[in-house]
Amino acid sequence: MGNVAVALKIMPESPETDLEKLKIEISKKMKIQDSKIEPIAFGLKALKILVIVPDKETEDIESKLKEIKGVSEVETESVTLL
Repeated sequence: MGNVAVALKIMPESPETDLEKLKIEISKKMKIQDSKIEPIAFGLKALKILVIVPDKETEDIESKLKEIKGVSEVETESVTLL
């Protein structure tokens, strides 16, 4: 058993969602190693984050993030064993 680095793309519910506040809410549930805001289209932006978690917790990450107000969709982009 080891740790994994998980890269996630988080889509907000609307273009008006404050992604910095959303990042703060996410950081209350898990430790964010890196983050950036990426433009998608028509003013919509996605929050991309990198978290490091034990490999047994990777399935729970998306469901934990979807519980946060303002999160519409969560997509796991990559998982890397450390």
